[in-house]
Order: sequence, then structure tokens, then C-alpha cells
Amino acid sequence: MDSYLVDLGEMEYPEAHQFQLECVSYRLAAKDRPDIFIVTEHPPVFTLGKRGGLGSLTVSREYITDQGVGIVQTERGGDITYHGPGQLVVYPIICLKESGLSIKDYVGLLEDVMIRCAQDFGVTADRDQRNRGIWVGDNKIGSIGIRVTRGVCYHGLALNVALDFKHFSWIQPCGLAGVGVTSLAKESGGLVSFQEVKERMIHHLEKHFKRGLIPVPASRVSGEHHEDRR
Repeated sequence: MDSYLVDLGEMEYPEAHQFQLECVSYRLAAKDRPDIFIVTEHPPVFTLGKRGGLGSLTVSREYITDQGVGIVQTERGGDITYHGPGQLVVYPIICLKESGLSIKDYVGLLEDVMIRCAQDFGVTADRDQRNRGIWVGDNKIGSIGIRVTRGVCYHGLALNVALDFKHFSWIQPCGLAGVGVTSLAKESGGLVSFQEVKERMIHHLEKHFKRGLIPVPASRVSGEHHEDRR
């Protein structure tokens, strides 16, 4: 089974979120349409899940906005999280029933993909019962937050490749006290190519979801024209 792969490059979160919603509408319009895997990277932004998250700020909301960093409410599960340059984000738009997946199985696959991707760069990460995603000890390296609408999943995963941790100091990651964050670059102790991580991520998505990913321009699945940013 083949699916579409849309590489948005770096895109502002609100624009990428709107594109996700357009992909969900596209996927729901007909059963024979393919699932869509979006890969992207965002400028600095905090997103809030259904559990809220403003209580997890360690600085004021006004301070964050004064620094030019957005705070966006979303419909995904979870608490507060940060997206920024050097973090690889994947938004799979998947019909769970047609894929034969439960929500639990699906989240497990996303974790598997990130664990295997980290291993490719010499980093051993694992699950932690406190919070879904992947961890290196008490430091989170990959996050997951999803939403299901009429059987179609969206939102997805974020893997820290090589990013500035300054913004993470403004929150308690995932609303948990006493935990930190890390990245592939920090754990491997060397330079990590974002492009290489993206390529390995795509490889593991194909392997674990058992499908080919066919690169297509964003305009293929969008209700409006989007420039192909690959």
C-alpha cells in the first residue's frame, strides 16, 4: 500500500496546521484516497493540547510573546510542547480502520519509528510509563500528540535533532516536573545532519507502516494551492 509524502520544509505552525486540516478533509472525502505523511520543521512556537498547558509555563505568557514566540491552542491530546528549528516533525494523516490499527497500536508505531531512527545515530532511547513518546533517561527526545476525527488520525510526532534548548526552559515539558529534554546531537556528541535524520525517518515510516511513500507537492492534497517546498 502506497501513501503520499509531502515535505513542507520549514513552515509556520498555523499554516502547517491549516494544511493538516485540508489533508484530513482530502482523506475523508473518499475511501480509496491514500494516507498522507507530512514532514516539516517549525519556527519557534509553543502548542497547547486538550489538557491546556499554560500552568506548565515557567515564565509569563507575555514574556514569551514579547520574545516573538507564538502560543497556539490545538485540538491534539497532551499538554504543552515546543516546536522549533532543528526539530523534525511528522504529521501522518491516516485512516486507522483501513490500516488495521488501534490508537494504542498507532502510537506504539510512532514510538518505534523514533526509537529506530535514534538508533541510526548511535542514541539509545526508550518508552517511559510517565508519558508517551521516547526518552533517554529522564530527558525526553521525542514527543507524540494525536487527534482522531471520524477515524482519521492527524498531528503526530516531533523528534529533537539539533536545536536550541533555551525555549524549553520556559516550560515544564509535557507538564511533568523534574524532567528535561535532549536531542540526537547532544546525545551523540557530534554533528547530526537534519537531512540525514529526515531520510532515515522516512525509511522507518515506510518499514513500520509497511507502505511506500510517494513524494507529491502539497497542492496535490490541498483545497487551496500550496507551493511545493521540498
